[in-house]
Amino acid sequence: MCIVLVGGHDRMHDDYREIGDKHGYKMKIFTQMPSRFNKNIGEPQAIVLFTNTVSHKMALTATKEAKRKKIPILRCHTSSKNSLEETLLQLKVKVC
Repeated sequence: MCIVLVGGHDRMHDDYREIGDKHGYKMKIFTQMPSRFNKNIGEPQAIVLFTNTVSHKMALTATKEAKRKKIPILRCHTSSKNSLEETLLQLKVKVC
């Protein structure tokens, strides 16, 4: 299962990936907005959006793509490891 993570801290990139691996998810992590971001999102099963550490433009692009492709979007205010763990657990409950 592929998850796109939008926002967060650059220095925690490896920590986010490790948490995703632990829960059995392949993570695409975007802490900065790349060019053609809407094309880079792809077709994930869900998008996790860290609202506190993401630019408005990046959040709007991710939300627009999620609506267009009917991808569930989960929002977290903080970008901590614990917050990501709780969100991934919520996602597992919704999927099962």
